[in-house]
Amino acid sequence: MKFQDEYRDRELVQGLAAAIAEEARQLPEPVRLMEVCGTHTMAIARFGLKSLLPEQVKLVSGPGCPVCVTPVSYIDHAIALSGLPDTVITTFGDLLRVPGSNSSLMAERAKGADIRIVYSALDAVKLALELPHKRVVFLGVGFETTTPTVAAAILSAEQQDCANFFVLTSHKTMPGPMQALSADPLLQIRGYLCPAHVSTVIGADAYRPLAEKFGIPCVVTGFEPADVLQGVLMLVQQCRAGRAAVENQYSRAVSNQGNAKAQELIRRVFEPADAVWRGLGVLPDSGLVLRAAYAGYDAARMLPVELPPAREPAGCRCGEVLTGRIAPKDCPLFGSVCSPETPVGACMVSSEGSCAAAWRYGCPE
Repeated sequence: MKFQDEYRDRELVQGLAAAIAEEARQLPEPVRLMEVCGTHTMAIARFGLKSLLPEQVKLVSGPGCPVCVTPVSYIDHAIALSGLPDTVITTFGDLLRVPGSNSSLMAERAKGADIRIVYSALDAVKLALELPHKRVVFLGVGFETTTPTVAAAILSAEQQDCANFFVLTSHKTMPGPMQALSADPLLQIRGYLCPAHVSTVIGADAYRPLAEKFGIPCVVTGFEPADVLQGVLMLVQQCRAGRAAVENQYSRAVSNQGNAKAQELIRRVFEPADAVWRGLGVLPDSGLVLRAAYAGYDAARMLPVELPPAREPAGCRCGEVLTGRIAPKDCPLFGSVCSPETPVGACMVSSEGSCAAAWRYGCPE
């Protein structure tokens, strides 16, 4: 198939759903499968794919939304930087409304802070060149998909002698959190729909140690209804056969080795470090920080600020939603205190958040 509509064909989707139901009838016990990609979460909700699955197959959302897993302390740091004189904060739009301990970037902008939405890190470099008497800070949040673009922006700033450009990094890597989730016996995850965008960079082979160590099947899956359902079918088939392999349903975009140039960009500019994930705590070597050679672009090092003690929103259960422990509707704030208009947690703010998907599409759990 070549065109998007072909992956949304009703008969094809219904046929895949019937095949899943047939395979599921032969399972020795029900299985919980997890998608760890925010775009998958939205696609599953948008197309109502959970309603097509048999009761033996439960699909839950994991920590696949980079904005959602970013800790409150990072938002507090960005807000503190926005209070510095002659400082411009640049960010993708999703971060603006994420609550910090005491405020949000949007609230600070309303008070007069210079906080601007950009569409790439290179836009922030361009702005820094246009405003040589200002310090321009880009909020670097994302997984391996966006990290190479931030690395390229730093190299571009270096090439152009742009000394007033900085990055506040909160880059994270897969499949570190997948390993942490796999090691939790209470979650009982039996298979993963692996993140497709991330996999274009790191490649399908990156999940082989996970499958081998924990005996959990992994399938790299695309975003259309037929993609997702075929990925679920492949996982159910592995579960029924007692196999735990890495399979690549999304071969039209993902290779086993991934994007070597993007990987080299990441290695050149960043190095692994421990990172805090909402809902998972500190995961060793699951984050990326700037190497010493690029310390001059590190906002955390070059622009010291005083930070308040990080405080999670009272009653918010985003961490449990992100790890599949509860569904969005099980949070007592969902749909009452917490809504897209008045979000309490990051999962309701982000366009890839599980709570935002549940609110918008009313997906069943």
